[in-house]
Amino acid sequence: MIEFRPACCIRVKQRLFVFAGIFIVFCSYQVKADNQNSNAIHNIVVGAERSSEYLSLLKKKRVGLLVNPTSMVHDRHLVDFLLSKKIDIKIIFAPEHGFRGNKGAGETVLDGKDRKTNLPIVSLHGKIRKPSEAHLNQLDILIFDIQDVGVRYYTYISSMHYLMEACAEHDVPLIVMDRPNPNGDYIDGPILNLELRSFVGMHPIPIVHGLTVGELAKMINGEGWLASDKQCELTVIKVDNYDHNISYSLPVRPSPNLPNDLAVRLYPSLGFFEATPVSVGRGTPWPFQVLGYPNEAMGGYSFKPESISGSWSELNHAGERLFGQNIAEEIDFATIQKGIDLNYFLNWKEKFSAQDLIFISRPLFLDKLSGSINFRKMLSVNKTSQEIKQSWNNDLVNYQRMRKNYLLYNDGTYFERFKIKKAENE
Repeated sequence: MIEFRPACCIRVKQRLFVFAGIFIVFCSYQVKADNQNSNAIHNIVVGAERSSEYLSLLKKKRVGLLVNPTSMVHDRHLVDFLLSKKIDIKIIFAPEHGFRGNKGAGETVLDGKDRKTNLPIVSLHGKIRKPSEAHLNQLDILIFDIQDVGVRYYTYISSMHYLMEACAEHDVPLIVMDRPNPNGDYIDGPILNLELRSFVGMHPIPIVHGLTVGELAKMINGEGWLASDKQCELTVIKVDNYDHNISYSLPVRPSPNLPNDLAVRLYPSLGFFEATPVSVGRGTPWPFQVLGYPNEAMGGYSFKPESISGSWSELNHAGERLFGQNIAEEIDFATIQKGIDLNYFLNWKEKFSAQDLIFISRPLFLDKLSGSINFRKMLSVNKTSQEIKQSWNNDLVNYQRMRKNYLLYNDGTYFERFKIKKAENE
C-alpha cells in the first residue's frame, strides 16, 4: 500500500526537524559556552601555553613532535608557535585521524608533507606505530602534545606509549605537554586483562582511568610497562590551576566523531556499541549522541548516516534510514552521573533479542574494548548493570591506590559504591 502524506504535513515535519536540529545545536553550544566560562574562571593554562617552562629545553635541539589539531598554544598551533621561536623542528609524527585531524576512526594515515610548513609528516597510524631508529637519529628531543579524553580505548595514549618506548630505546628525552582530562573526575570499568592487549587497550588500567596524559606517562614509566624494560627520560609540563574535579570543556574537538562536550562525556558508555551493528551516529552531526539500526522497532527517533569527511571508512548503515534514540534529547548534560552507564547497552541488547537479531556481531572486539572476557560472559547470562559493575569494584580499589602515586593534580575522586572513605585515597 502506498502511503499518501499531504504536502502541508511534510512541510510541518521538515520545519519541526529543522527547529529540533537548531535547538540541539543551540543547547550543545550553550553547554560548551558554560563550560568554557568555567575554564576561564579557573584560569586553566595548558602545558603548551607555559612556554617559559620548556623553550630553554628546545634551544639548539633537533625537535620532533607527535601532535594533532588539538595541539594549540592559545590560537596558534604548537608547530607554528615553535617555528616562530626559531625552534628547529625536523619531523611531525601523526596519530590516528592525522596531523590535521581529517581521517576517520581506524583509517590509515599516510606519510607526507605539511602544506603550510613543508615539514615531513610521519604516520604512526599506518604501517608503523613507533618511530624507527632512523627517525630517532635525526632528533635530540621529542614532544607529545595531544588532547586526550581519558578513555582507555581512545588510541592517542597508545601512540604515546610507543613514542615513550622509542625514546627509552634510543635515549631521546620526551616532553609531555599536559592537558586536562574532561573525564578525569572518576574512574570506572574493568581493568584490562593483558591477554587482550591491543592498540585499543595497552595498559592494565580501567576504561575510564582518571589520569591526564602526563600522569599516565608517569604511570607507564613507574610501573615498568615499556617493552624495552627501560624508563623514558620524561618531563611533564603541568597544567596550571587544574584539579580533577574541574569541569573542562575542550576548545578543539579531539577527533572528528567527538564534536562536543556531550559526546565526550557519553563516549565511555557508548563505545561498546562499536562491537555491534548499532550506529553511534558516525556520518551525522551527532556522533556518540544518537543510536540507531534499520528496524522501526528500535525506537521512534530516526536518522540517516552519510559518508562524510571524518567518518569511519566502514560506516555502519551508510545511506540507510535508522531508528532508535536521540540521547541528547533524553538527558541534561549538567546532571549526567559519573560512571559508565551500561543501561544503554543492556537496553539495546534486549531490543535485539526481542527481534531475534544478533547484537554482539564482533565478540573479540568487544573483549578488546572492555578489556575483559568476563564482561561478555556476564552479558550472556543477563546480569544486571549493578551486578556487572560490582564485579569491577575490587580491581578498581587496587587501581585507585596505585593511581594516587602518579597524580600531579589535586584529586577528590572516590567512589560511594565502593564504600571507601575519602581519606584512604588521599
